[in-house]
Amino acid sequence: MTYIKTKMRKDIHIDSIITLHYFEYMKNFVFQGEAHDFWEFLYVDNGTVSVRYDDTWMTLNTGDIIFHQPNEFHAIKSIGKNSPNLIAISFICNSPAMKHFVHKSYTLSGDERALISHIISEGKQTFSTPMNLPSVEQVKIKDKTPFASQQLIVLYLELFLISCIRNHPESTVSKSAIPKDSPEKQSARQERLDKIIQFMEDHVCEQLKLTDICNEFSISRSALQSLFHDSKECGVIDYFNALKIQHAREIIREGTMNFTEIAYYLSYSSLPYFSKQFKAATGMSPSEYSSSVKGITDALGVNQRENETAPRKHRS
Repeated sequence: MTYIKTKMRKDIHIDSIITLHYFEYMKNFVFQGEAHDFWEFLYVDNGTVSVRYDDTWMTLNTGDIIFHQPNEFHAIKSIGKNSPNLIAISFICNSPAMKHFVHKSYTLSGDERALISHIISEGKQTFSTPMNLPSVEQVKIKDKTPFASQQLIVLYLELFLISCIRNHPESTVSKSAIPKDSPEKQSARQERLDKIIQFMEDHVCEQLKLTDICNEFSISRSALQSLFHDSKECGVIDYFNALKIQHAREIIREGTMNFTEIAYYLSYSSLPYFSKQFKAATGMSPSEYSSSVKGITDALGVNQRENETAPRKHRS
């Protein structure tokens, strides 16, 4: 038999990593903006920010991502009530498939968010430069790193980009970007939506039902569902459950409760059910999450503070 090799095409090829950042910004921060000759994406791990690309401003919420093509001016400002946590990864990729990401922004799936966590996790083991310092403009490799950690970072990033192209096709248009009513009607709908979401947040520790919201705001089930599907592209209870998971993530970050206490506090029927819902939403179990993106950043912050406060040796 004569075997013939088949050379496999590589549609996404990462040439270099420029920066790998996880920022915990103060509330109401403003970044005036910059442009550079490489790709960058900004992922909102928590909070709400307004992002500018060229002359356009758009709002990103928790779980959203935006891509900036080379030489595209971009800026950020916080507009939410909480201080935002942001992940920014910049890299060089000259693959033609990257045209998919020009002016692209969407909400990531649990699997896609998990891939970002893998990148951050490997980065912590690979790079000596801290991830939470905006002044860092080059990642530096540690003297000792796990086997193939640099390659894994690139592979995870390439897999992430491939997943985004597959899961968010170019033909996809956000429903929220399509105006259906007059500005006055849109404003009234947004005001009503904001009040309903605030009501959900005020009762996030309860087992809120659809009828509870309908009765509170004198709105029919169909109108309520339509409001959320048009504005949030999800069902009402799906959005409420996402709020619960986000609240659980915040409590895990604070470290004030164990998982059993969190499940009870947020009115989950049991710890296993809470863990199942958490993993379905985030792609990680509560214990995995506690040691992932936020835990890594906390560890880096502790190391940095220890270095800053350690007594310096003077030469004799």
